[in-house]
Amino acid sequence: MECCKNTLSFDVSIWEFFWPLLTGARLVIARPGGHQDSAYLVKLIQKEQITTVHFVPSMLQVFLEEPGLETCHCLRQVMCSGEALPFKLQERFFARLDADLYNLYGPTEAAVDVTFWACERQSRKHIVPIGRPIANTQIYLLDSYLQPVP
Repeated sequence: MECCKNTLSFDVSIWEFFWPLLTGARLVIARPGGHQDSAYLVKLIQKEQITTVHFVPSMLQVFLEEPGLETCHCLRQVMCSGEALPFKLQERFFARLDADLYNLYGPTEAAVDVTFWACERQSRKHIVPIGRPIANTQIYLLDSYLQPVP
């Protein structure tokens, strides 16, 4: 079950809207402005038994501070994109929730997300990678001199 909480003008809403159609899940549409109210989101996740939700990291930080979050046992996976996902936020996520966390990356000039990383509990990397290209996507990482980097 996916929660569509963003305005349709925000690129994340494409995932929120079409993911359930692709996977056969049910879509729960949050009230207007609900994406900015973490207390409302916790209640909605509990009430509707939402399993998947998508956040920008700055909103995930606010969401993780919400009292009662630990009762969201139905939440299985959280997608993060739109900003860099700090390592400390990843660690805070795993300390508060028993769910999977995924870091998605997509530059402004690309269509939504082009890379995917499954975050790791107790990672020793101390960074959150942007991951590998999603299916049917090829990426090239270049340095400041436009030379390929490993």
